[in-house]
Amino acid sequence: MQNIIITFIVFFTLRLLSLAYSIRNEKRLLKNGAVQYGKVNSLLLTLAHVAYYLSALYEAYISGTTFNCFSVCGVLVMGFAYAMLFYVIYKLHDVWTVKLYIVPGQRIEKSFLFRTVRHPNYYLNIIPELIGVGLLCNAWYTLFIGLPIYVCLLAVRIRQEEKVMKKLLEN
Repeated sequence: MQNIIITFIVFFTLRLLSLAYSIRNEKRLLKNGAVQYGKVNSLLLTLAHVAYYLSALYEAYISGTTFNCFSVCGVLVMGFAYAMLFYVIYKLHDVWTVKLYIVPGQRIEKSFLFRTVRHPNYYLNIIPELIGVGLLCNAWYTLFIGLPIYVCLLAVRIRQEEKVMKKLLEN
């Protein structure tokens, strides 16, 4: 269990660092006249993300899970997910936030990854991250119940983002 907790803390710390970067960008975007869309859904996604992490860790704790082959797979999947997170942050730089903000004159990222994968932050970071957490902790209930719930909230976010981006492209 100790190896799971240490690994969990490392990845959760990385997530908190990305959140700090998001908050910094959010403040700057708001100063530049950004408008937030999907405020309620952003809150629900945040709560679901934290609940998913805590649920997976709790499930590992109550089942007495030890670091095993599923945990190794989880670490590998999470490693990929976080590499994608930091690549997306690198590409979006000053406009990357965990919330949906649009600033006047917003640029649209058109690099290879963004042309090839719609919403790479969601499909290459968030979903693999949550799968990885579930595998790390051998948290099967969290994975098979929590992930579909989270994906429903994420689908709402994607629709909101598509709608806002369509408007942005029309202007």
